[in-house]
Amino acid sequence: MTYLRKKLDISSYLVLGPENTAGRPVADVIRAALRGGFTCLQIRAKTASAREVIALCAEAARVREETGQADRVALLVDDRLDVVLAAREQGIPVDGVHVGQKDIPPAVCRRYLGPDSVVGLSARAWELLDYVKHADVRDVDYFGAGPLHRTATKPDSGLKPDGTRVTRTLDELRRLHAVSPVPVVVGGGVKARDIPGLKATGVDGFFVVSAVAGAADPYAAAKELTTLWNS
Repeated sequence: MTYLRKKLDISSYLVLGPENTAGRPVADVIRAALRGGFTCLQIRAKTASAREVIALCAEAARVREETGQADRVALLVDDRLDVVLAAREQGIPVDGVHVGQKDIPPAVCRRYLGPDSVVGLSARAWELLDYVKHADVRDVDYFGAGPLHRTATKPDSGLKPDGTRVTRTLDELRRLHAVSPVPVVVGGGVKARDIPGLKATGVDGFFVVSAVAGAADPYAAAKELTTLWNS
């Protein structure tokens, strides 16, 4: 099975799980996002069992195939290397994993997933620029950075060890893009009004949860975001 590491496009990146969709089927929101032009998909279901996350991966892969995006949109799983491996054992084409600073190290993910898989890493928020500049990226395909704003979908985002919270300025993101050895995708409460400023920093993409998964019309929301980014 071939995975999408070489075709990875993180310009419009949706993160979601059942807790984010206002009671709607996850597959329906994914379908709307892909029709609206999103280029990367991450399943993040913090309270679900491994089997439930595997089932979500199967649904996402099916929608990706139905919409003709199987060779364009990477399907990733948050945190759960075990889920990616188990899904692949069942023939579900999951392209890789996204891990945080407290999760399984990227080198371990790469060892188990192989050279064609995607491994994303959340950059260390409280020392972002210095961390990115000196990080070992041999096994990392992109950094996730933020938060741009405080966000209810990830309450600990931007939380420093001393309990204070940081958010990112556009100037910081401009400098981040300049020093990062790998592509950078930025999220954290991102809305349509933020897209032109984010694009101007030079970062490689944006990620959202609520802006699409929680929208009254996920397709219209996705289309607006991708149109702004691509313009």
